Amino acid sequence: MSGTIGSNILSHSGTVAETAAGLNWVSTVVTASTVTVEAGNGYWINTTSNACTITLPASAEAGDNIVIVDFARTWGTNKIIIDSNGLNFQGNADTFTVEYTTSGQSVNLIYSDSTKGWIPLEDDVVADEPVQPPTQRALFGYGTTGSVVSLKNLVNSSGVIAADVTGVGSAREGLAAASYGGDKAIFAYGKTASLVSLKNLANNAGVIAADVTGVGTARQQLGATTFGLDKAIFGFGITASLTGVTNLVNNSGTVASDVSAVGTARNHIAGVGFGSSGQGIFRGGYTGSYVGISNLVSNSGVVASDVTAVGTGRSGSAGCTFGGDKAIFGFGYDGSAYTGITNLVSNTGVVAADVSAVGTARGSLAAAGYGGDKGLFAYGATGSYLSMKNLVNTSGVVASDVDGVGTARSLLAAAGYSYTA
Repeated sequence: MSGTIGSNILSHSGTVAETAAGLNWVSTVVTASTVTVEAGNGYWINTTSNACTITLPASAEAGDNIVIVDFARTWGTNKIIIDSNGLNFQGNADTFTVEYTTSGQSVNLIYSDSTKGWIPLEDDVVADEPVQPPTQRALFGYGTTGSVVSLKNLVNSSGVIAADVTGVGSAREGLAAASYGGDKAIFAYGKTASLVSLKNLANNAGVIAADVTGVGTARQQLGATTFGLDKAIFGFGITASLTGVTNLVNNSGTVASDVSAVGTARNHIAGVGFGSSGQGIFRGGYTGSYVGISNLVSNSGVVASDVTAVGTGRSGSAGCTFGGDKAIFGFGYDGSAYTGITNLVSNTGVVAADVSAVGTARGSLAAAGYGGDKGLFAYGATGSYLSMKNLVNTSGVVASDVDGVGTARSLLAAAGYSYTA
C-alpha cells in the first residue's frame, strides 16, 4: 500500500469530501471481477472489462473508512456491487444488493454501528439505492380434487416440487396468493362450502399460519400480485356477481379494506409482478366472454384502467416472473378449448403476442417464480385434475411437462418466498 492521504477526496459530484486522516491508497488498480477491501484504504476500481463485486470487511468498528473510486469512468457500463459481508448497509441487511452504476463516481464509506452499518458519506440516492433480492423458493397451496383440500407443496431453488404437506388452514379453492414482506407469502380469499374472507400467512421457511378472518369482501376466482417489492394486492373475482374491487397488503401482511374497482369486473384472472421497482399486472379473465385485457399496478399499488387485449383472451391462466424483472402468463381456457399458449411481459409491462403451446393445455393452474430468475407453472385441470409442472427458464422459454408432482388438483394458488436458496 502507498500514497497516504490525510484530508480529502473528490466526490462524483465534483465536491471535495473530507475523509479520515491517514487513509492509505492501494497503488494497484483493481481490474478483477471481485476484490475484498480493508478499512483505512482507498481503492481505484477499473470496470472497463467487467463488473466488480467489492466485499467489505466481515467486522468493523465505528469510524472505519473505505473509499472506492471509478478509475476509468466506466461504472455506468460495468457496475460495481457492494457485498457488505454480513454487516448492514444503510440499515439494510446483507441480503439486499447495493449497486453503483454512475460513471465517474466515488464512494466514501464510513461504518457507524450494528444497526445502520456502512453509510456513504456522500449519499447518491440513485446509485446506491438497495435492491431487494429475489425470492428463491415457491409454495403451492390449497385447491380442489373434486373436494376442497388443505395442503401445500414446497418448491426448492432448483424447481423441484416436494411431497404434499396437509393441514395448513381451511381447505378451499379459488383463492389467490402473492409474496409480501420480500421473502414471505400470503394466501387469501376463496371458497370452502361458501365464499370466505380470510388469509393465511406463510413465513420465509414456507410454514403456513392459521386462518385470520375478515379481510375485505369474501370472493373467489380472483388474482394477486406483488407491488412495491414488498407488498401485495388482491383484485377482482366473483361474489354473487363479478367484481373489480382490490385489497392492498402491507409489508407486514395486513390486508386493507376494499378499494373500489378501476378495471373491468371479471373472475378467473391472473396477476404477477414485474419490473425493477416493483410493478404488477392483472390480465385476462371472464366478463361474460373471455378477455385478454390487462391492468397495470404501480409500485404504490394503484391499479390503472384497462389496456386493450394483446393475445388470446382466456380465463383460468396463471402468471410468474422470470429473468429477474419480466413475467409470463400461460395456459387457460379460451371459450372453446383449454390452451397452453403463453404471453411474455416485458420489464415495462408490455404484453407480447401469443407463443405457441409447449406444455399440456389446461386451466385453473398456478404459477410462481423460483431460483431468483426462473418460474414454473404447475397443476390444473382439463377434463380431469392434473399433477404436472412446466419450468420456465431465464429467457421465458417454457419446458415440456414433468408429471407426478404432488396431489393432482386445480383452483389452487402459488407464490414465491425465501431469499435463501
